[in-house]
Amino acid sequence: MLPAGVGAEAAQWAGMLAASLPDHDGRRAVAASHMARVLGRPLRPRERRGMTRELYANYARYWAESLRLPAMAPAEVTRSTVVVGEEHLDAALAEGRGAVIVTPHLGGWEWGALYLIGRGFAVTVAVEPLHPPDVFEWFVGFREALGMQVVAVGHGGGAGVALLRALRERRVVCLLADRLVAGAAGVDVQFFDAKLKLPAGPVALALRAGAPLLAGAVYFGRKAGEHTVVVRPRLRLAEGPRFRDAVATGAQAVAGELEALVRAAPAQWHVVQPMWPGDPELRDWRAWSRDVLRALPGRGSRD
Repeated sequence: MLPAGVGAEAAQWAGMLAASLPDHDGRRAVAASHMARVLGRPLRPRERRGMTRELYANYARYWAESLRLPAMAPAEVTRSTVVVGEEHLDAALAEGRGAVIVTPHLGGWEWGALYLIGRGFAVTVAVEPLHPPDVFEWFVGFREALGMQVVAVGHGGGAGVALLRALRERRVVCLLADRLVAGAAGVDVQFFDAKLKLPAGPVALALRAGAPLLAGAVYFGRKAGEHTVVVRPRLRLAEGPRFRDAVATGAQAVAGELEALVRAAPAQWHVVQPMWPGDPELRDWRAWSRDVLRALPGRGSRD
């Protein structure tokens, strides 16, 4: 109901307010730790507060703009999007085997999917199962209403079959690849100078289908509704006698591409879950609230 600029600005102010509240669950500590890792140095206290507020404002903007997408025509999204490296995507799709695009949880990734739809491409996205199931069904319905084909990943082999079928149908398969989904296969990589597991699926999928693999990201512009899509050159995957080795080599190449995309805008990277050994641990804020209540005068050990 609000004008686009007003809605986005209100969301950003709400995000900054949330970043100023006590960090009961530890997510802001995790976010600050990730940004320091991306920058390769510790954050000064003032810098830490400023970047955390910016990250929360950007995440709130992501929700405000994403939830507005069903009321927007794909052509409107296309007109307000600047694209860098579009020729890489066009060349990949000209081969006629679809394409796999890996992207980080950065900026407005759903906006990017709708941009592709506006250009006339058939888009398939893989999503992580959520709990409770009603929330997951809502997300699936939301993305399908935007014109995306949605495949749930993380459990069983059905997702791989569905994604291979999508590539055979010459669809663009978009995969968030900067965090390992519970239950999905992972491979060890160096990511921001430390070892962790990232998804093996994007590289394995591209190798099995013989489809081009590219990395890309969608960055927020200064004004509401302004976005820049960056498409990196195609990744050349080394095929060899051992499929596992080819996947491992390709996953490391993907990690390098994701690093470059995230470094361009660390405060737009919306990953606030622990990823690396040594990351701050998340706390259950509900347990924290119960502890506070127990400590109140006259409460004793009662809930």
